[in-house]
Amino acid sequence: MTPPADPALDLTGVSLSIDGRCVLDALSLRADERRIGIVGRNGAGKTTLARMIAGLEEPQEGALRVFGVDVARDRAKALRTVGILFQNPDHQIIFPTVDEEITFGLRQMGQTKEAAAARTNAMLAEFGKSHWTGASVASLSQGQKQLLCLMAVLAMAPRLIVLDEPLSGLDIPTRLQLTRYLDAAPATLVHISHDPAALAGYQRVIWLSEGKLRQDGPAGPVLAAYIREMEQMGGRDDISDLAG
Repeated sequence: MTPPADPALDLTGVSLSIDGRCVLDALSLRADERRIGIVGRNGAGKTTLARMIAGLEEPQEGALRVFGVDVARDRAKALRTVGILFQNPDHQIIFPTVDEEITFGLRQMGQTKEAAAARTNAMLAEFGKSHWTGASVASLSQGQKQLLCLMAVLAMAPRLIVLDEPLSGLDIPTRLQLTRYLDAAPATLVHISHDPAALAGYQRVIWLSEGKLRQDGPAGPVLAAYIREMEQMGGRDDISDLAG
């Protein structure tokens, strides 16, 4: 009998506190859909969870696996399993030219210089951006930088890509173009957002509130409940209240 496949996401009792504040509180869930959204207000724990799924943060308690890989502890397997797109591409890009940026991750995976260069050229050609070869990153617009980050991630062929609000701040045409590229990506997508419209077509949405699982299920009912609560909160006059 074939053993069941590992789910895309498997969290068991995941907790993390920063400076005495609980950011994630005993979070447990299993998800295997190809398009998973995570929604919540600022401070709900979304970005921390995104970094954990990408293996950039380790739970203080509990366990988190992506397709069976402990991504925080097994970095070699993590490189082949999960990638991440940040909200600001300037926080992600580390090399001065387009080629170097795409090639870096491939070299980290152990590819030869020649193989990495060939894969980089193929990726640029696939996206119709062969004319970017040798281009300075500084010459790219914000949307083009975000596309470069996406190409660099896709070149490594991860099974799952975490999107930490990568469309935020882009103009409408650029956002639509990047959305089209993302929709075509063969990887499982875990899209973190505070904007329900960005997750409307997803198969599953997880609503985080104060580090806890508030609601989980198909996008329609979860996003409808989230919007209702946000509208109710928006009708109150507590924006000037001190948090502490």
